[in-house]
Amino acid sequence: MTASDVQSPDDIGSDQVNVTCTVNGKPAAFSVPPHRTLMDALRYQLGLTGTKTCCAEGECGACTVIIDGAGVNSCLMLAAEAEGRDIVTIEGLGAEKPRGICDLQESFLEAGAVQCGFCIPGQVMAAEYLLRTNPDPSVEEIREGMSGNLCRCAGYQRIVAAVQMTAQKRAIP
Repeated sequence: MTASDVQSPDDIGSDQVNVTCTVNGKPAAFSVPPHRTLMDALRYQLGLTGTKTCCAEGECGACTVIIDGAGVNSCLMLAAEAEGRDIVTIEGLGAEKPRGICDLQESFLEAGAVQCGFCIPGQVMAAEYLLRTNPDPSVEEIREGMSGNLCRCAGYQRIVAAVQMTAQKRAIP
C-alpha cells in the first residue's frame, strides 16, 4: 500500500477534483475529494509527510508550507485551491544540496533548536518565508514572524538563534 492508496471513509464515492501544480520544483498532478485539505493531499496523495498534522485549525503552524512565495497553513487550504500554484514543502528545502538540507536546517541543528522535532518542519518553513521577505530581521521581527508556530518543547530562544544565524550566514557574500 502506498500513501496515495490511503483513503478516509468519507472519500469513497466522493466527486474528485483534478489538481495540477508544482511541488518542490517538480510538476505534480493528483485527484482529491473537494473537501480534502492541501495538508492531507501533500501527506497522503504525494507522500510528503514532513508537513505535519497537528491542530488542523491553523493555530500551531506545524503544517506551514510556502505557496507562491507566501507562508501558508496547509491545513486551512483546500487541495483544489493549489491548482496552478507553486508549493515548497520542507522536503524541497535543500533537496539539491549534498546533505539534502539547507542552511536554515543546518542552523536549527547547530543552535540546538530541534528538540522533539514535531514542530520543526513548520518552524523551518515559517523561518524560510520570514528570511525571504526580511533577510535581516531583528529579534523582535523574528519573534513576530514566527509567532504563528508553536513549539511544545518551548525551544523558542534556540529557534530565534537559528534564524539569526542563518540571516548572518546569508548576509556574507
